Amino acid sequence: MMMKWKRWALATGVLAVSAMAQAAPPSAAMLSNACAGCHGTNGGSAGPSMPSLASQSKEAIVEAMKKFKSGERPSSVMGRLAKGYSDADFAAMGEFFSKQKLHATTQVVDAAKVKKGASLQESNCGRCHLEDGREGKDDSPVMASQWLPYLQIQMEQYLSGKRKMPEKMKEKVDPLSKDDIDALLHFYASVK
Repeated sequence: MMMKWKRWALATGVLAVSAMAQAAPPSAAMLSNACAGCHGTNGGSAGPSMPSLASQSKEAIVEAMKKFKSGERPSSVMGRLAKGYSDADFAAMGEFFSKQKLHATTQVVDAAKVKKGASLQESNCGRCHLEDGREGKDDSPVMASQWLPYLQIQMEQYLSGKRKMPEKMKEKVDPLSKDDIDALLHFYASVK
């Protein structure tokens, strides 16, 4: 009786391992669900220091994840998390989030700064951050309706040199005053 049980257990174990080996890899949605704790369901962030990933371009997400993984982009958590994913995983997540609708936030912004930022956006940022920041060109991120604290943190990292600013962005940002930059961030945070 014991021998039959051992053979049954062995056969069951072999079948289970065989089934796991043939299981499909995780879907893009499954991979992206891991992001929901910080970036919200389907990429719509509920927290002021976390960006919304919904509607970002695939290229922007892949580029960001590769920079987190390599350590080129500073982070507290993302660098460690990114190391657990492959480039194919980044591409799948980027594809998933690029198909999600823009997550519109409701936040307090300064109306005068929003107005000033709107006047600065097209001539300074509009070539890469299209449609008032609702779309990103190539690997430029969607800026519209991102949380103001998140935008401020990222800009501080750029200006302090903790994060490398893209050359095209640097050419446009360098001539701007601190007030101009703040106005642009208020503008982007206000866009629905």
